[in-house]
This record gives sequence, structure tokens and C-alpha cells, in this order.
Amino acid sequence: MSAVCLFILILCFYGTARTAAGKAETDGYEVIRRKVGQQVTIQCRSASNQEMLYLKRGLNEEEDIFYLTDSKKPTINQKFTDRLQFHGQVPNVDILLKNLTLDDTGPYWCVYKVSSNYKLKTSRGNGSVLLVVTENRPSPTVPKCDQSQGDTPMVLVYVVICAGVLIVILIASLIWIVIKNNRLHNKVRRRRDETI
Repeated sequence: MSAVCLFILILCFYGTARTAAGKAETDGYEVIRRKVGQQVTIQCRSASNQEMLYLKRGLNEEEDIFYLTDSKKPTINQKFTDRLQFHGQVPNVDILLKNLTLDDTGPYWCVYKVSSNYKLKTSRGNGSVLLVVTENRPSPTVPKCDQSQGDTPMVLVYVVICAGVLIVILIASLIWIVIKNNRLHNKVRRRRDETI
């Protein structure tokens, strides 16, 4: 019973930190959840002057999705030509990916480049995301522990129940130890009395 309570507590505290929009803030990037067919806007931002913006995908930024400079026409990956729109100019660009598919799941990086002393300096800008695209089928019912939706009282109830169960187990163990100790003490006293 207490293991179940502990598991529920772990799920509640660490499992979901989503907002109502399906986003989770993490260190420097967002996790965005969408269903197949929906759309997502990736907002690439940089405080410094930049000349080029790449939207890259993959853990090692191995796939170029979008490329934009101040002077050239944008380059869009063939997989995204009909599904990608952008607004803004380097360094602040909003990139809209429409009609999402399961294959669109993955990390997307806003990578900026600027030429300095005949060398290209590369830096990551703000706006990188981990996009998770799921199917439209209904998900199994799992108890939600999302604090943004007001489930805080349920977490408190779980904590109180788990604490109560733990206290009952501790008290029962103490009573058993005291009874066992008294029986052993009485046996030793009887043997001592018999030998005298």
C-alpha cells in the first residue's frame, strides 16, 4: 500500500509540469505536445545581431529544416515545403509548422550564424523546442496530478493517507517488538527462578 502511495507522489511531483497549452518549461527550451494534423509555432529569438538563421532538427542538429538570411530567399527542406511558413526577419523569426505528422517528433534548434573576421560564429538562440507529436486516438485514463489544474488538494490527500499508513505500520511494529520482548524477558526470569 505504501509503495503505491509513494509511486503516486512521485508521479504527481515529477510527472507533469504542463501548462494548459500543452507546454513544459525546462532549462532553455520547451517541450511541446501536439496531435497529428495540428500546428506549432517555433519562435526563434536572439538578442545580438545575427546574419543567418537555421532551424535544425535532431539531437546533433543533423537536419536543416529552414534557412534564412537578410539578403537571400529562404531555403526550406523538401519535406516541409507545403507545411512551413515564417514571419519576421533575422534574428527574430516565427516559424509555423502545419499539418504535423508523427515523423515531425524531435528536437528543433534555432541556430544563428554571423561572420566575424572571415569566420562563421555559430550560436543557439532562444526558442529551441522538443516537439512531441502523438496520434489522435484517445489516451488511456491516468489520474492527473497537474497542479495548474487545481489538483493540489488531491496531492495533499495522498500525502496524508501515505503518512497515516506509515504511522500505523510503525505503531504495529513497535507493539509487536514490545510484546515479543516481554515474552522473552518472562522466559528468562522463569529459567532464572528455576535454577535458584
